[in-house]
Amino acid sequence: MIPTTPVSVKDGIANPAPLGLCAFGMTTVLLNIHNAGFFEMNSMILAMGIFYGGLAQVIAGIIEAGKNNTFGLTAFTSYGFFWLSLVGLIVMPKLGWMTAPADSAMVAYLLMWGIFTFLLFFGTLKLNRALQFVFASLTLLFILLAVGDSTGNTTIKHLAGYEGIICGASAIYTGVANLLNEVYGKTVLPIGVAA
Repeated sequence: MIPTTPVSVKDGIANPAPLGLCAFGMTTVLLNIHNAGFFEMNSMILAMGIFYGGLAQVIAGIIEAGKNNTFGLTAFTSYGFFWLSLVGLIVMPKLGWMTAPADSAMVAYLLMWGIFTFLLFFGTLKLNRALQFVFASLTLLFILLAVGDSTGNTTIKHLAGYEGIICGASAIYTGVANLLNEVYGKTVLPIGVAA
């Protein structure tokens, strides 16, 4: 006999958002502890940029594609490749593969990422408050970094570092909230439903 009661079927694909958000957030916090002036640029930051901020986010984005989530695909793969490109900008000149970018080139790079992030922010208006904060604070971070590079003002660069720590921490919170809320089947950490 064929059952007539509707059965809820999951798509069989795990939610990649906690991975992508935590990868972005943890790498962002560590880089911005450097930007705030607490330690030098080092291999820990670059390794996080390649493997967690970079590759883990690209993997999360590809999984989002399987879940038919265009926003997640675009955001996670883009920021994953942001981290990989940033590491490339730092490492390739040190290896003698090409010259280091001028400050004006870095300003253009950071402004493009700021504009892109600002445009993605509008997508978060249909998602949740936690993601709205992540994208709004990330937009501000890119602007502060660009202004810091264009002026050479150390105070602005350090301010960007502190703001980046807040941005990264908000992404970690959002990722962990998604994870715990799913595991427990209830709101453990609120993320705020979009209006």
